[in-house]
Amino acid sequence: MNRFAILLAFTLTTVATAQSFTFNRDVLPILQKNCQSCHRPNQIAPMSFLDYKSTRPWAKAMKTAVASRKMPPWFADPGVGHFRNDRTLSAEDIDVISKWADSGAPEGDAKDAPSPVAWPDKGWQIKPDLIVDMPEFKVPAKGLLEWTDITIPSPFKEDTWITSMEILPDHPELIHHIGVLFRPHTPDVQYFKPEWAMIPRDESGSAYPKKKGERAQTAGSGQQRVGTITIEASYVPGISAFDYRIYGAGKLVPAGTDIVFSMHYTPNGTAAIDHSKLGFTITKKEPALRYMTFAISSPSDAESFAIPPNQPNWESPTAEATFTEECELVWMQPHMHLRGKDMSYDLIFPDGSKQTILSVSHYGFNWQLGYELAKPLKIPKGTKLIGRPLRQFAE
Repeated sequence: MNRFAILLAFTLTTVATAQSFTFNRDVLPILQKNCQSCHRPNQIAPMSFLDYKSTRPWAKAMKTAVASRKMPPWFADPGVGHFRNDRTLSAEDIDVISKWADSGAPEGDAKDAPSPVAWPDKGWQIKPDLIVDMPEFKVPAKGLLEWTDITIPSPFKEDTWITSMEILPDHPELIHHIGVLFRPHTPDVQYFKPEWAMIPRDESGSAYPKKKGERAQTAGSGQQRVGTITIEASYVPGISAFDYRIYGAGKLVPAGTDIVFSMHYTPNGTAAIDHSKLGFTITKKEPALRYMTFAISSPSDAESFAIPPNQPNWESPTAEATFTEECELVWMQPHMHLRGKDMSYDLIFPDGSKQTILSVSHYGFNWQLGYELAKPLKIPKGTKLIGRPLRQFAE
């Protein structure tokens, strides 16, 4: 009898503990910190977690997603680097959400809820000081669209320091990527006139192999690219705004600099007109640091980058660059296409020492996250950055 009484008391205590978790007091703070950046109106997630009414129907699904660590999405391998924007839930947070869902997902007392986060409106992640309308682009229901560049005049009439940039997509379901580039103005520029590369393709849409050094013939406006330009910001699935304010940094845009939008759309069966936007935050005072963006890429010619037919595991060539100035590394973003599986980044310092700074063993095209280093990493002049496949596949 006593043994039964003890067992009964233990069972009741367990139930009471599970029921003690409420949305307002326990779950909402977790959602604000880790989930609401995506789970709110006009963002990438299909449902909002801003309040109890919109969250409650998803309680069981939330438990499944966090217990399997499918959500929040985060792909940096543990043990390699520390990141400021790591959204990985702790075991305690997962336990709270799971027990809250199991106990009927109670709302709790409204007085226990933290103050709402003041998220930017209209789907922005930043609160832009200036918004530029991107040229409208007609996306057909079917077919294949080449990358298309459209140049517009700069909105900046004087030298301007920008402190963040964000592309707000109008039709994310159709966008493979949109890149933003700054280019010094030249008299031959034709504004708002599309240009693209004429890429020879077979009946299936596959491009014919391109030899080393061979360039595709331009079409559209016929403009020739002048000088070297770098993608300053981009929209790809899963990416966040590019915010330099947390580093006390900015980008200098000289007066009269043209803006080039490099757009790549993938028709999905429904025709649409895309009218995405580009937002900036601006400072009148020169920041303490200058934020620079650069990209490294594997060679993409057919001799170097040729995936054999029916080969699911093919090792791509490495990408490599050398830092020509001393700097601090603060942010990284792996980018591959649908068949990409994994990637890592190594630094080789001038003294020969090596450090792996990011390892992503489960890359996914639909979640191309940026990884903000927890602390800026000092990079001596002459350091090499190498991007390579993480796994070595047998022939």
